[in-house]
Amino acid sequence: FSILRYDTSSSATTLNALNEWNLTSNLPAVSDSNLGLEAITWVPDSFLTGTGFKDDNTGLPYDPANYPNHGSGLFLVGLEANGQIYAYALNLSGSSFVRVATISSGHSQIMALSFDRETGALWAYCDNNCSNRSHVLGMDTTTGSATRGKFILKKAYNRPSGMSNLNNEGIAIAPQAECVSGKKPFFWADDSETSGYALRKGSIPCGPLF
Repeated sequence: FSILRYDTSSSATTLNALNEWNLTSNLPAVSDSNLGLEAITWVPDSFLTGTGFKDDNTGLPYDPANYPNHGSGLFLVGLEANGQIYAYALNLSGSSFVRVATISSGHSQIMALSFDRETGALWAYCDNNCSNRSHVLGMDTTTGSATRGKFILKKAYNRPSGMSNLNNEGIAIAPQAECVSGKKPFFWADDSETSGYALRKGSIPCGPLF
């Protein structure tokens, strides 16, 4: 299971990956390749250091300087088989990586991740295997808390009442600039293209959810 890096500014008709980070050996074994990495998002260092994100390797607040050439943030990936989220620092100069933290999504499986940089909410989504529930994680910043510096479950949402239990395996959140009357668009991607539609749109509140 790999993360690939491409030059999206290239005008070439065929794009070749500039880097590949093969995480397979660092992740739990799965019984089927379709139960592997199913979700990915990126979280900037500025958010992580500002909220005291805990580095599992040191037991201390995350220090970006400990991970040379990783850029300016960590990649979070979701393993479908167990619903866990793994945070990685990727060496942009090669193919090496370091797992910085393991995060519980609260789901038994996970199909999509999206970090809302403007509100600090980490959305973890499970498809029809979990009745299309959304879990919203946030950083625990409470002094003295046993989970301080970790993403914890803050909110849980059922799918909209007007949407069937579809094979939604992707989500996306619009920026605050698209807010209208306190709401901004939220999108689902349906792998099965039910009734001929691959994308559906709803809305969520613009402000912080917790």
